[in-house]
Amino acid sequence: MPPKSGFSRARNVDYDDDDVYDDEDYYDEGGQNAEAEDAMTADDKEQMRIGTIRVREALGNMSDSTSDQKIQEALWHYYYDVSKSVSYLKNKLGTEVKKEKTKPISRFDQAASVADQNAPTTTGMSTHVHVSHVKEPARPAAHRLPLRSISIPTNAAATDFFWDVPWGNVPFNRRGIITVDAPHYKGALLGGSSKLAALAAKRRKEREDAEAAAPKVDSDADSAIAMLDKLSVRTKENNNPSRQSRYLVRRRSPSPVLEAPKEPETEEPEVPQPAVVIESPAQRASASLFASTLCGTDAAAKQPPLQLPDLSMPLAAHQSYNTMDAFSGPSPDDIKRKSKLANGDLAESVEKLAVADEPRTKSKNLNVVDVFEKSGMKRMANFVVLGHVDHGKSTLMGRLLYDLKVIDQRSIDKLRKEAELIGKSSFALAWVMDETSEERSRGVTVDIATNYIETEKSRFTILDAPGHKDFIPNMISGASQADFPVLVIDASTNSFESGLKGQTKEHILIARSMGMQHIIVAVNKMDTVAWSKARFDDIVKRMTTFLTEASFLEKRITFIPLAGLTGENVAKKIENSAGHWYSGETLLEALERIELPQRNVRKALRLSVADVFKGDMRCPLSISGRIDAGTLQVGDVVLALPANETATIKSIEVQDAPVDWAVAGQIPTLHLTDIDPVHLRQGDIVCAPKEPVKLVKAFTSKLLAFEPVLPMPVEVFRSTLNSPGSIRTLSARLNKFTGEVVKKKPRIVKPGEVARVVVQLERELPIEEGMRVVLRERGRTVGAGLMENVA
Repeated sequence: MPPKSGFSRARNVDYDDDDVYDDEDYYDEGGQNAEAEDAMTADDKEQMRIGTIRVREALGNMSDSTSDQKIQEALWHYYYDVSKSVSYLKNKLGTEVKKEKTKPISRFDQAASVADQNAPTTTGMSTHVHVSHVKEPARPAAHRLPLRSISIPTNAAATDFFWDVPWGNVPFNRRGIITVDAPHYKGALLGGSSKLAALAAKRRKEREDAEAAAPKVDSDADSAIAMLDKLSVRTKENNNPSRQSRYLVRRRSPSPVLEAPKEPETEEPEVPQPAVVIESPAQRASASLFASTLCGTDAAAKQPPLQLPDLSMPLAAHQSYNTMDAFSGPSPDDIKRKSKLANGDLAESVEKLAVADEPRTKSKNLNVVDVFEKSGMKRMANFVVLGHVDHGKSTLMGRLLYDLKVIDQRSIDKLRKEAELIGKSSFALAWVMDETSEERSRGVTVDIATNYIETEKSRFTILDAPGHKDFIPNMISGASQADFPVLVIDASTNSFESGLKGQTKEHILIARSMGMQHIIVAVNKMDTVAWSKARFDDIVKRMTTFLTEASFLEKRITFIPLAGLTGENVAKKIENSAGHWYSGETLLEALERIELPQRNVRKALRLSVADVFKGDMRCPLSISGRIDAGTLQVGDVVLALPANETATIKSIEVQDAPVDWAVAGQIPTLHLTDIDPVHLRQGDIVCAPKEPVKLVKAFTSKLLAFEPVLPMPVEVFRSTLNSPGSIRTLSARLNKFTGEVVKKKPRIVKPGEVARVVVQLERELPIEEGMRVVLRERGRTVGAGLMENVA
């Protein structure tokens, strides 16, 4: 039985034991601990038995030469993997067969045979073999053998010396380290005398003869002249040029030599010395431009100096001209300026200066309300897509855009190919709305995605909100810009129930708190339940109960079964025979039929800024957001709060098309001028300068509680604005239907109850009566309500 691996022992460790590893595990290998390690559980034994049978079946004829122990060792090593064990055993058996057929000669026998062959050397040198005995380990005196020196002749075979010793069991008294002395060669070239040696000797002899024939020079000066004689370029006797240098040599003038004291002259024989010829100036390189500029050239030095014209002032020669009094009097400009001041010309020019208050962009001064009523334009509506994460919101909107030919087949094929590369082929339609790399890699919507569709009667703006609980602030921002919601529910088993416990409930409560009264419930993924009518009826029953508790009227709730991935009942009727029981309207028909809230076009301008971005050079600052009330046109001057800065509307875009005006209910893009970008950010309000919104730091709100409400810190959401604050006081608990005071100053407001609370903000913000706010605390929506007045 193979021993248990360390992994198996670690798997059965009891972590409550004080000492997991005992010393006996390492030293008492043959005792009880070894027996305990060999023990196997019943499951291991059963797996080992079954694995042994399967391995033998897989080996076939080779199983006869394999023992059970080897098979079990392989199974234990590969954790009962039969295929790996069979491969290992086949390779091992094949290797053993090869070794038996061709047994290699041991290195010891090879060394012995080489020693026998090399005994008589060609050079007559003898090879000495020394044996250094290995020190025998300590043993009892009775078993200790005497050590002796072993001398092995080179012409004797090693196999004869160890004829009585079995291989691998050599006793210590006969073991030794055999070393062979390296052969020593003569100090000469290989092969004795050669042509190279003769040539070297010949050159050496010629050099010695030349040194002997050369005249001896006594003094250092004579030796220096001799060296110059060898290195000179040409001599007087012979004008033939010798081998010249590649570059011209610059000669230096000789250094002055100190005169030594004169001695009595002695006549010595004169030795003819070659004279050193200095090269002519024609052979020298011309000076560089830098050197010529800095030091000048020979030609410039020979030229006469340049005669400059006389530039002296003619008045200086005049006797009556005094340079000290040149600037004592006023200048001609001062005299002329004084004459203008006397005549009053400067005062008249200053009066003519004025700052124009008119904006650079000219306004058409349209009556926008009358133009809007007479325009006969299509019905314009904005709807937000809500629901739990992974319920198919983005896929459903992508299918709607594809069916209405907003997205062509080529774009869908490109998205499908990109989705297949990362293993998410079903996300192609969802990527029509989710355009960022983060959303596509994570498979969830993060920010509000905007797109547009148009039918024969209406023009819709789609706001795809994220369904994940981490992005509820973005969902609130999208819901604040919509006229009604489209709630998407997954009809799959357990998906509807998990969504109702998750974000479906929170999204419905926030949408109702934003003032939305109509709702479309799209029961998605009906193809996964085979268009079961019973499943659809169960969802309708449970959702109707919950929506009516959230203050939605039953007649304003619309349920539509559909399949977003296949497009059934989205823009076309159901073609599946399993869905013949439904004969109602499609999702597109329900969108065109739903009632829209009344537009407040005759009130003062109120626009909530949802996004701030920089455009091109012509429009350095652009904002987008929903117009809650009022109208605007190109050339209007608007006020941005809370910065309290004015700006001019240079141009307007609605659904990516330039327009001259916009009204309440639309989501335009405004290109502004005459304002610094630091004065605008998300959540600000753009209003009319004559009717601004008041900045408040505390206000009273009628609040519907979703969670237990106490005086506590909260986050205040007003449309796209997000600001820290706190619930300062619980003023009273109110009747949910009549609004009467039930209890004053309650300690707590339970979920589902309505109360009047005082909310304190950290800084002044533009909030006015009638605006809706949502209060959240630690990632939970605790309540939503309507602002009543300033506290």
